[in-house]
Amino acid sequence: MTSATPIWEFSNITKAYPGVLANDQVCIKLMPGSIHGLLGENGCGKSTMIKTLSGVQQPDSGQILYNGTPITISDPQAARDLGIATVFQEFSIVPTLSVAENIFLGNMPRSRFGVIDWGKMHRDAARVLTEMDVNISPDAITGTLSVGEQQLVEIAKSIAMNASMIILDEPTAALGEDEIERLHQLLRNMRSRGTAILYVSHRLDEVERIVDEVTILRGGRVVRASGETKINVTEIVNAMVGEDIGEHYPKEQNATDEVVLEAEGLATDAGVRDVAFTLCRGEVLGLGGVLGSGRTEIARALFGTDELRAGQVTLHGKPVRFRREIDAIRAGLALVPENRKFDGLFFNFRASGNITAAALGSLSRFGVLRLKDEERATKELVRDLEISVQAEQKTVNFLSGGNQQKIVIARWLYTDSDILILDEPTQGIDIGAKIAVYELINRLTRAGKSIILISSDHDELLAMSDRIAVVQHGTITRIVAASEVTHGDLVRASANGPHSIAQEAFA
Repeated sequence: MTSATPIWEFSNITKAYPGVLANDQVCIKLMPGSIHGLLGENGCGKSTMIKTLSGVQQPDSGQILYNGTPITISDPQAARDLGIATVFQEFSIVPTLSVAENIFLGNMPRSRFGVIDWGKMHRDAARVLTEMDVNISPDAITGTLSVGEQQLVEIAKSIAMNASMIILDEPTAALGEDEIERLHQLLRNMRSRGTAILYVSHRLDEVERIVDEVTILRGGRVVRASGETKINVTEIVNAMVGEDIGEHYPKEQNATDEVVLEAEGLATDAGVRDVAFTLCRGEVLGLGGVLGSGRTEIARALFGTDELRAGQVTLHGKPVRFRREIDAIRAGLALVPENRKFDGLFFNFRASGNITAAALGSLSRFGVLRLKDEERATKELVRDLEISVQAEQKTVNFLSGGNQQKIVIARWLYTDSDILILDEPTQGIDIGAKIAVYELINRLTRAGKSIILISSDHDELLAMSDRIAVVQHGTITRIVAASEVTHGDLVRASANGPHSIAQEAFA
């Protein structure tokens, strides 16, 4: 930190909704040249605070000060004019526009005649991307980029503003280890130039590495403030949940020797090439690799989303060919997608409609859905998975990320799938919800189900997998017992080529 005087101060911010006190006299001080963590479980008031600071909504009471002067952030444009850049967890990009157009959207450079200076916009966008060490073309259409690349474009927008305060809401949720480290180095560079950064993340190992101070919310109130909290995962978790949660990764060993799925020589037009592996009953097989390594593409190939150009999938000893997703579902496969909001949920449905979406035939008669039967059929799953009771009455867009994720998983429990592919199942959810997902994985494998786990969180991947398959450039280069791998081994093996010295750890 470079100053003892806060550049931004939020004093006694209070915001209430009908029946809910979301923020209760919250105080935060942001110093210039500091990365400040805002932490807490889903529903603790973080999102409400972010919306207030970015001008999306007004506080009911309290004061916001900029360099000691009280101000009002009347709307998002006023926030931008004051130098506040917010990178929301929900992307605000326009997918049909280029990367350069998205970076300068609402602030496009103009010539002295008032027309858009396309050349300058392209050059400035290229400069920002180069500064970030991101290999994305300014001319690329943003909607064609991966989820992780779109997140980097969101961050580039704030860099281009030269903001005095940047609010990052789950900035690494869709990034791999290399991309996370690149982003963290960028944030350190911005910190050294005096930028105040408010960093919101559920990935507490990252928080421990990157933040200078923390404020922890629980039930809308500050329970630990700057200077009071050790930047240590155990201390942070205890403050967040109000108790010692014990084991973060409650892994059970339920794997057997019975092979239930075998892949040989799989290849697709999406970049999967010569993929081979086996999956056993009760096993969790982790797919590790950097963003863009081909992990999700392998999942799509198995599930029939991307057509196989070569190779064979054998299920319970019999060759199968999935030409579309419904073939995989009928064969007992399930896919919990990386992006639950775009690919996994119907936001205008309640929990019941989302849970039964993959098996409506069992609840229909003469083409008419029996809604009462649907409610009864899903009530037990909602209770067993400890999904919020609000899910039975409200549409899922009103639920927390953890409840949304459990509803996606409940869909496949309803279909009684034997093999579940979980693509980033704990992305963007809090520590309590993560542990619930881990317990669910144990419950599934205990019942003889098999799991393919894709995760960019290396600690999670190592702790919850029985074996790890390292994915690089669309192929699996090594498969080894998770107990024989360290975090460092996985980082090096994921980052280097298939014949590097680092790979010897997997020999």
